Amino acid sequence: MPELPEVEVVRRGLADHVLGRRVKSVEVTHPRSVRRQAGGAVELGERLSGRVLRAARRRGKYLWVELGEPEGDVEAALLAHLGMSGQLLVQPADRLDELHLRIRVRFDDDGPELRFVDQRTFGGLTVVDVTGPDALPVPVAHIGRDPMDPDFDAEAAVGGLRRRRTGLKRALLDQTLVSGIGNIYADESLWRAKLHYERPTATLTRPEGRRLLAAASEVMGEALAAGGTSFDALYVDVNGDSGYFDRALAVYGQEDRPCPRCGTPVRRAAFMNRSSFWCPTCQPRPRRRHV
Repeated sequence: MPELPEVEVVRRGLADHVLGRRVKSVEVTHPRSVRRQAGGAVELGERLSGRVLRAARRRGKYLWVELGEPEGDVEAALLAHLGMSGQLLVQPADRLDELHLRIRVRFDDDGPELRFVDQRTFGGLTVVDVTGPDALPVPVAHIGRDPMDPDFDAEAAVGGLRRRRTGLKRALLDQTLVSGIGNIYADESLWRAKLHYERPTATLTRPEGRRLLAAASEVMGEALAAGGTSFDALYVDVNGDSGYFDRALAVYGQEDRPCPRCGTPVRRAAFMNRSSFWCPTCQPRPRRRHV
């Protein structure tokens, strides 16, 4: 599932190609892609048609476009759920349809279309209401800020991590506490901070917490500069191009390969129906307490 760098790459592409344009029509070719919209394809079309795409926003891994007239309040938001394979592409109107095209948005300038392509149909688009002074989409209002957000409060986040009663990686994946970090960048951040993913949060010191969040910001910044991490053809930007940060991953997906820091073979373990990768030398497993 795309994490912060991948979502930010898409957000920047939308900002470059669709903002300021007015929607003329919406075509839905698969009902699963609008299943989160109460009224389905009809409601999506009614709420999106005639609206101007004002600004492309992101909080953590959540992406949306503000809707409304160029001046005045934000009226609603087009929330994108990318799921496992969702792609937002900007394509010339005469370009052949993609095999897994699910939603097509046409504009009144008859320029390039916005297309939602989704092979596995786990994602979709939804027009939702906004709330609060930041005009956040209602489904996103509970999501915390991410380490790359200028208003991110690192000290508060460290305190939140330390108050959790769980393993460090589980807490790091809690989007209400620190958003934007998924499985890939959690493993990479923990490796950079030399912390094991099972480390009890209650034993985390404040300096360690600061080091971890700084590592998360650093690794996601590097991934963003590389266009994100693409393990297959399903993650692309709005022009259909893949990112290449997978070439720089230290531990994620690197089982049995030497740790870039010490040369110890990287290990993998099952974690929450996924995998965790770590270096057993740089990130020693926490000692279990004896009762």
